[in-house]
Amino acid sequence: MELLLKISLVFFALTIAISFFRIVKGPSMPDRVVGLDMIGINLLSMVAAISMLFETKAYLEVILILGILSFVGTIAFSRFLERGVIIGSKSKR
Repeated sequence: MELLLKISLVFFALTIAISFFRIVKGPSMPDRVVGLDMIGINLLSMVAAISMLFETKAYLEVILILGILSFVGTIAFSRFLERGVIIGSKSKR
């Protein structure tokens, strides 16, 4: 099991590197947002694998916080792409 967890950590790191390349090279802004979301998901997976590897529950809070931050970041970027502003009122005065 330990060998499988270490191999999975290598693959998660490789996926994060590929996602970072997508953020830098991405032809459009939505591609960059998807790359950023992929990095967040892979970081969650890496922390979960590390938690299993060390046989501890101390990292579960980190997983929760990373998940919330990744979700909020994706929503903020999506709203920015759609409306041009992140926080704004819908009504026009």
